[in-house]
Amino acid sequence: MNNNGKTDFSRRGLLKAFAATTLVAAPTYSNAAGLLRGSGDIRSIKMYSTRTGENINMIYWVEGHYIKDALKEINWFMRDWRQNQAMNMDTRTVDIISASQRLLKTDQPFMLLSGYRTPKTNRMLRSRSRGVAKYSLHLEGKAADLRMKGRSVGQIARAAAACSAGGVGKYSGSNFVHMDCGTVRVWGR
Repeated sequence: MNNNGKTDFSRRGLLKAFAATTLVAAPTYSNAAGLLRGSGDIRSIKMYSTRTGENINMIYWVEGHYIKDALKEINWFMRDWRQNQAMNMDTRTVDIISASQRLLKTDQPFMLLSGYRTPKTNRMLRSRSRGVAKYSLHLEGKAADLRMKGRSVGQIARAAAACSAGGVGKYSGSNFVHMDCGTVRVWGR
């Protein structure tokens, strides 16, 4: 208020009020296509790979738009390290990973065990384990196998399942969680 009892409206004050109203009125996303609960206006991803020695910690989505260069880095990071080949990862899977990380309320990165797999790598893994699907979503860049220090398989799986956006497999014996953007389903112990 100014001296005569009238309210002063400045451009900055109006913008602040609009921003506060926008935050309060922002929708909560649950199962809407491409939008995950917990993802927010800024989406980031934080992972490391002991197999390649690489780390990634970046914002890849801001206010409804994916950042093209960030996605290129994510694609390379999540490549088939055995064949050194990358593919465009499905952004829905990246969103599930990001939302799960946010729901876990931790600064810990995910350890990436497997992202994209070439057919050659998938065949090799199938020959060693009956738990590898012949037509795995890893072949399409739609899946990731992850673990996290300080969080159990159950905790990670619950966070991923809360997104209601794809498949979540618990592999407690091998200490990892499979996340994909396929049909919503949960399996494993």
